[in-house]
Amino acid sequence: MRNMAEPGAAEITPRPASGRVFESGRRVRLADVDPTSRCRLDALVRHLQDVARDDSADSSLSNPNSWVVRRTMLEIRQPPTFEEWLDLATWCSGFGGRWAERRTELRGDQGAHVEGCTVWVYVDRETGRPAKLPPDFFDIWGETAGDRQISARSTLPSKWPDDAHDDEWPVRFGDLDVLGHVNNAAQWVAVEEALEKSGQAKFPVRAELEHGPGVEPETDVRLRWSTIDGGIDTWLTTDGVAGSVARVRPL
Repeated sequence: MRNMAEPGAAEITPRPASGRVFESGRRVRLADVDPTSRCRLDALVRHLQDVARDDSADSSLSNPNSWVVRRTMLEIRQPPTFEEWLDLATWCSGFGGRWAERRTELRGDQGAHVEGCTVWVYVDRETGRPAKLPPDFFDIWGETAGDRQISARSTLPSKWPDDAHDDEWPVRFGDLDVLGHVNNAAQWVAVEEALEKSGQAKFPVRAELEHGPGVEPETDVRLRWSTIDGGIDTWLTTDGVAGSVARVRPL
């Protein structure tokens, strides 16, 4: 066993030679793309979220849907485009006491190529608090996870610079999920907005987003963003606190 946990969702690890790898496919639809036909970040993350849920539901894990996203990192080497067929493969690539890292590989029939990793926290469905991974988790995903231990700690700055742009960000009813807060994929819409406003929507990129206390309805939600190093940093704040933080940089 390794003595030190690695930062979660910070490294693109290789596909394992053996163990459980779940595969699925889907097509990029009209609601997924921007005016240039590029699959938006929020839609791309939704595809990753859906294949993760499908794997969990198919796995026979006890309480398979008791997961919430903590951090996502994407290397978008070539973005998917409208009507492109996508093949996705996903597997567990590490674990902690109450969370696990999931790697996902996406390839399209028109050349799309995205590598992603996400830290998912396992939660108690009644209390909503992090819970220990159940023993059957390791029966299902232990081979691909190996002994690679990862942390769920934050790596992006929760404070924004004084000169950051400060825009209103109304929360729409359609942004809310079954938990009553802004869905993790919907929070990437703010990153898309900042990319367009800054003129930094240029690919390929490495994109990261960390979820903090969440973005709640009926609060003062604002989008703060800054351009830096050829990319952007964003903060989606709720009542003056960063509910999520994102970073996009050229690859």
